[in-house]
Amino acid sequence: MAQPSARRVHPFARFMASGAGRLLRLVAGVVLILIGLLLVKGTWGWVIAVIGLVPLAAGVFDFCLLGPLFGAGFWGRDIRSRT
Repeated sequence: MAQPSARRVHPFARFMASGAGRLLRLVAGVVLILIGLLLVKGTWGWVIAVIGLVPLAAGVFDFCLLGPLFGAGFWGRDIRSRT
């Protein structure tokens, strides 16, 4: 009996689950926070800084919000195990 073929993970999801993708999310989060706090003043600055917490947390805790949109898992370890 033939084995079912494993679904391939979208290249974007595979990259975001890699070490380079996690680093990119960390850097993007820090940059957004700094832009929000240092360059944009007032309420919009705080909004940008809070939005920057999302990619920062995604890099730290190894999850990818866009993974399920590409047919991959939510957690980086699950995406890496499928490649």
